[in-house]
Amino acid sequence: MVFDQLIGNFKLGIDYAIEQLINGINIGGIYALIAVGYTMVYGIIELINFAHGEIYMLGAYMAFTFYVMLHLPFPIAVLLSIFTCMLLGILLEFVAYRPLRNAPRLAALITAIGASLFLQNLALIIWGGIPKSFPEQTLPDFFQSPIITIHGNANISLLQYNIFFITVFLMLGLHLLITRTKIGTAMRACAQDKTTASLMGINVNRVITFTFAVGSSLGAVAGILAGLYYNIIKHTIGYVAGVKAFAAAVLGGIGNVPGAMLGGFVLGIAETFGAGYISSPYRDGIAYAVMILVIVFRPSGILGRKQTVKV
Repeated sequence: MVFDQLIGNFKLGIDYAIEQLINGINIGGIYALIAVGYTMVYGIIELINFAHGEIYMLGAYMAFTFYVMLHLPFPIAVLLSIFTCMLLGILLEFVAYRPLRNAPRLAALITAIGASLFLQNLALIIWGGIPKSFPEQTLPDFFQSPIITIHGNANISLLQYNIFFITVFLMLGLHLLITRTKIGTAMRACAQDKTTASLMGINVNRVITFTFAVGSSLGAVAGILAGLYYNIIKHTIGYVAGVKAFAAAVLGGIGNVPGAMLGGFVLGIAETFGAGYISSPYRDGIAYAVMILVIVFRPSGILGRKQTVKV
């Protein structure tokens, strides 16, 4: 049955393939924004921050709350949502992770899982279990209109174009921040050796806090974009997207920022093509299968190296 569907979908032609590619790039960009948050934190303190997926979820919820419930203009709601999530990421680092800085890794890992479950249940208590959606008038109608025709009926809408532009712009900005600024140099120094960085006058705690702030801000943006793209917000979206983004970070090479970006796009495209050509229920399994194959044949990830420059 699956094989028949696969053959049938291949007959849909190049237009269908291009549409899947466009969707995959959009979803991959969202995964990449979340994945860099995972990989930056891991690069500096070697912690898998499982609560990062919940920051993504809260980004969408906070934008919905500021816009729909408090009736603020949508751009203001977006900025306040990003700022709130940034503060939440900083608070998480202060309360949950900093006291365990010198504890065994397992303790910090369990704390991260606990923080994830706490935030997920907190969202369930505050917003309830019924999914929320942005109103139709959140974005003007022309955002759904095609603005670029690639081939036949394969088009790019203004919303898809903006999601791609925003994700690429933010990732280029992050790359420049890490490679061309003083704080970026401090981040890379802490990723190499925190003790030596501290002896050279770098405030390691401040760098770690800044890393959480940047990662949480990007996670919030990803949540808002996904909320607009799928137009469904519920308390479990952070878990699903967070696991996939973590898989993307591993796929690209955990601790490697460009690798996390690449891994997000590869995972998004693989997932979309799998859902489009095989079956939608298999989309998660296909995404993880790609990750497993890469790990089996290249354990350090696509861009990972034995002595890679982290963060």
